[in-house]
Amino acid sequence: MPHIAGPDGTRLYYEEVGTGSPVVFIHEYAGDYRTWEPQLRYFSRSHRCVTLSQRGYPPSDIPDDPASYGQNIARDDIIAVLDALRIEAAHIVGHSMGAYTALHVGMHVPRRCLSVVAAGCGWGSLPDPKQSEAMKALAAETGRMFAEEGIASAAAKYADAPMRQAQKNKDPRGWAEFAKMLSEHSALGHAHTMMSLQLKRPTLWEMETELRRFTPPLLVIVGDEDEPCLEGSLFLKRTVPTAALMVIPRTGHTVTSEEPAIFNAALAELFAAAEAGRWLAHKKPI
Repeated sequence: MPHIAGPDGTRLYYEEVGTGSPVVFIHEYAGDYRTWEPQLRYFSRSHRCVTLSQRGYPPSDIPDDPASYGQNIARDDIIAVLDALRIEAAHIVGHSMGAYTALHVGMHVPRRCLSVVAAGCGWGSLPDPKQSEAMKALAAETGRMFAEEGIASAAAKYADAPMRQAQKNKDPRGWAEFAKMLSEHSALGHAHTMMSLQLKRPTLWEMETELRRFTPPLLVIVGDEDEPCLEGSLFLKRTVPTAALMVIPRTGHTVTSEEPAIFNAALAELFAAAEAGRWLAHKKPI
């Protein structure tokens, strides 16, 4: 099985398919390298596609030490993947937790990004400090749930969250596949990821200064039923100079597989415009 070593030696499982301009896909908290199958099947016809499981997610390593997890560590893991595969620059596509990491890659090494996608981004980020503290409490509760209940029980509860109901109701087969894959994860990996990464990462509002200097083309995608991510997605649109916002109706958090045709079409337009230097053409005077 192919693995790449992160900066601290943690082994990251990845898969690669296709040729063309590179695309690196970064999964959400409830996902893994398989999350992106609808995208790999589509974009591998014209792009070099890379998908990976982040640390804590099988078949990648699951470090025992909570200090081995964090937002900057997740960012550096993606850069390590780029380096190991000798990818000078790629379209960096992130979903939810992965979207935060994609933004951090774009802020830290913009030259490595042909474009950035932040899909379903914003969970845990709210402008009101009291609201943010409530979200942190929820994150801590979620981390304890995975640590104490084990993967089967915790995954079943997490998969049935309010922001997953749109997919569950309109695409029960797709939701069942998502829930099954989640149940195959590591309870320890989920607990450490939630407690050391999601709980401690800066909110979008705390990243405002860096986001205002963001330079890669940015596409923000959110489902209108993904309530925890709506405010953050709108904030990104209003803050990042290169941002465009797409809101998909009747859609929840698992947007990549819930509406793959719409999602893929939006990415295809971004990739083409970014590579042609035309992403901001609508703002240039004729």
